[in-house]
Amino acid sequence: MRVLIVDDEPLARSALGQALRGRNDIEIMDSAKDAIQALEMMQEDKYDVLLVDIGMPGLSGIELAERLNQSNQPIPSIIFVTAHDQHAVEAFENQAVDYVLKPFSNARVNRALNVAFRRTENDRAARLLKTLRLLETPFAKPTSKVAIRAKGRILFIDPAEVAVIRAEGNYVLLEKRSGSYLLRESLSTVAEKLKPHGFIRIHRSVLVNTSFVEEIQPWPTGEYLLKIKGGQELTVTRMYKNNLKSIAQLWVGTDAFS
Repeated sequence: MRVLIVDDEPLARSALGQALRGRNDIEIMDSAKDAIQALEMMQEDKYDVLLVDIGMPGLSGIELAERLNQSNQPIPSIIFVTAHDQHAVEAFENQAVDYVLKPFSNARVNRALNVAFRRTENDRAARLLKTLRLLETPFAKPTSKVAIRAKGRILFIDPAEVAVIRAEGNYVLLEKRSGSYLLRESLSTVAEKLKPHGFIRIHRSVLVNTSFVEEIQPWPTGEYLLKIKGGQELTVTRMYKNNLKSIAQLWVGTDAFS
């Protein structure tokens, strides 16, 4: 069996390689840092199974699969690797296609590989077509702008520029480095709408943009101190500490969230 790992994160490539290293049925195991390099490698060599990350810059894992589907070459079995558990995962669980959800266990990776390798070429093509249709909507990239009503006007802001959102009575305060916006809305409603943009709840009255997080410090009380860009410090209560897992895809040497 010839396997190609395609992931833009070096730690993810290493973790997948480590998970498969104990198998005696793998003849070749290569890795590519992105989909473009993977396509180049596949012009030189043939692979039976691809372990492909979905969210990669330049060319996504889905786009890579689409190109393979449009080619006249035999399609390898594709195992999608994803950190997202949106609607597509329900379809995956029904064996629409193989997938590995990050963070993954070695057993899960090997189980997916066993299934993928047993599939015939016709089955690979049929399942790939079905998967691409399933993934088209759940993994569509969200718009870069969010419309809000502030002071009688409708403004369009980039959620990536908002660091913290706080509940202020019947209002919420969106805090940016260059200013803030006060909206008449509940924090729960805002949390649901901005979840796809990387916002997590760390307190009953606070949301934080995970892209701004720089450091986490545990406290003996079971709470956490969160430091974000600009020096601001926030408290993560015990009720919401599990939300911190989504800050990083991989936790190395961090027993609390691995």
